[in-house]
Amino acid sequence: MIEIPEAAALAVQLNETARGRTITRARAAHSPHKFAWYQGDPAGYPALLEGRVIERAYPLGGTLEIQAGDARLALSEGIRLAWHPAGAARPERHQLLLEFDDGSALSAVVQMYGGLLCFRDGQADNPYYLGAKAKPSPLLEAFDRAYFDALIAAQTVRRLSAKALLATEQRVPGLGNGVLQDILFNAGLHPKRSLESFTAADLEQLYGALKRTLAEMAAQGGRDTETDLFGRAGGYATRCSKFTLGKPCARCGTPIVKSGYMGGSIYFCPACQPL
Repeated sequence: MIEIPEAAALAVQLNETARGRTITRARAAHSPHKFAWYQGDPAGYPALLEGRVIERAYPLGGTLEIQAGDARLALSEGIRLAWHPAGAARPERHQLLLEFDDGSALSAVVQMYGGLLCFRDGQADNPYYLGAKAKPSPLLEAFDRAYFDALIAAQTVRRLSAKALLATEQRVPGLGNGVLQDILFNAGLHPKRSLESFTAADLEQLYGALKRTLAEMAAQGGRDTETDLFGRAGGYATRCSKFTLGKPCARCGTPIVKSGYMGGSIYFCPACQPL
């Protein structure tokens, strides 16, 4: 899944690889996918994109946005992006393929579900995209302690668990179940703990871990559970993930465990993150 650190890392790679290239051919919805979301009719994407020059890519929470003239591409969720040099084979199945003037190409394949939104600047209509555009990323200075405190101020929010706070309702766009695990591990907080039980020190730990963990993940090119534009695993070694399940906790040596919660899996250290 593309979450905050992966969007940031992919934007860096695209700016290094695709910036300045002209889109000579664009194909969308080539391979039907039940959970591929487009804006409007994908048959209209070629008219929006062909002949445009890739100007820049940038992250909006967990969305990777690509600017090409007056057109915008917003890619999010379970999208696997891949760069194909000139002469290299393209995937037979894809939901978006951009071919460039030097013979290279960029493909996007939906793994489980994902958004591939294309629109003219200022004409986006997707509420998740608009939310990501309106709210500051934890990677930015604007996501400061005052902003975090306002985020958790409502009594209805205080009744939530740590996981529900961070990974639902797009309170922090792009912060999903993947990055959540290490944030809470680094904060020493159990995913099921209610905010009502948090002390002032717990909240300080949570805010600090949120900022530091995401910054570290982004700086290292994303998590090792995800791949980059060239098919390489991210450089950030996750502490709590499918890769560390059953292995000793990096802090205390207790085996990392897995549990089902809120429709997904949580990974944690039962000793360092007591409920």
